[in-house]
This record gives sequence, structure tokens and C-alpha cells, in this order.
Amino acid sequence: MGIMSKRLSHSTKYLNLVAATYKNSKISEEYRTLRTNFLSSIDLKENKVLIITSPNQGEGKSTTISNFAISLAQLGKKVLLIDANLRSPSLHNSFRTSNFVGLSSVLLGKTILDEVIVETETSGLSLLPSGPVPYSPADLLALSTMGILLNKATDKFDVILIDTSSALEFADAKILANYGDGLILVAQWGKTKNKEIAFAQKNLLNSIKILGVIINERK
Repeated sequence: MGIMSKRLSHSTKYLNLVAATYKNSKISEEYRTLRTNFLSSIDLKENKVLIITSPNQGEGKSTTISNFAISLAQLGKKVLLIDANLRSPSLHNSFRTSNFVGLSSVLLGKTILDEVIVETETSGLSLLPSGPVPYSPADLLALSTMGILLNKATDKFDVILIDTSSALEFADAKILANYGDGLILVAQWGKTKNKEIAFAQKNLLNSIKILGVIINERK
């Protein structure tokens, strides 16, 4: 459903960041198609902050959104990828960077945004890692400093993609929906049940505009 509906095929023989490491592969071309559908369907000026979640854990959400971010940057967009999965962060591993400081550090007032944003090897793509896992992720994300952080980021980037915890297990995605312009659901073919997708949509629909669903197929 929605403008972002797309089925992606992932092969385990590729690295997580296939859009950067295997630019001529079939999977990379699928991400470029997804990017084209996305850019032709929405106005980036009105949809700069996008929340990315999945119904459950382990459905390929972080890998999918990382490659989508790379494909947008390859087109010349200035992209910030934020790891707001403060329960089980993974983006720092994919991009091979430190997670000693990050989003949680900024929200707790221990550092400032500009000091923790990491430039990735893909030109135009920056990463804000999660930082140390906090005691209460939901309470931390609900702080007004999250909105302040995003207001500063929107002045510097064309699009901000926020990776968060699974929608059916935690309140984090619904909390972050208060700051977003749109939301994308990622589900795994053969694993995620249709009723789980429908329930996640229903749970989030009153909080944010749902742009669509990306179906991730792992081989």
C-alpha cells in the first residue's frame, strides 16, 4: 500500500550496505527504483523528517533504511541517518564507526549535535549513532530536546531518516511520530504477518502520515 510499497530482495552473500559496495547489483537497482518512487511521489520540503519502523524486531529495517539513505545521497541529496533505536542500536556497526557518543548523549545534554554527527564514506550521507543505551529510551526520546535537535538538523539536511524500535513492541516509534512528517514501515516477506502490518498501521495512523510499506525479502 502507499507510495513506498516495494519488495526488495536481499542476498546474504552481500554486505549490509550493498547500495554502496555493489552499485551495479540487482539489489542496488531496486533501491534506486525505490528512491525514484519516493522522490516522484512526495515533496521533500514538506516531508523532511521520516520515521522508519517495523512491526517486530529482526525484519531487516535497519539494513533497508541504510541502503535507502545511501541511494538518496548518491543522487546528490544531503541525508542524515539517525539511529534512534536506543534499545538495540546497529547502524554504527554497519557503517563501522564508534558508538561511544551519539543521540542519547545529545538528549542528555552531555554534548552537542555537531560534535557527534559522523560523515560516512558515501558523499552527502551523515550518521548520528545512537550513543550509549539509556535506562529509559522512551522517556529520553520524549524530551523536548529531541524536537530541538531535529529543528537544527532540518536546517542542514535535505532529508532526515530516523531508525527506531519495532512498533508493536515498544512506544518509541509512536513517540517519535510527534516529530516526523511521515512514516515508513518495513516488513519481511514470509515472516511478518499481514495482521501485524495492519495493527502497526492502525496504532500509528493517528500520530503520523504513513507513506507506505517496504517489503524486505532475504534470500
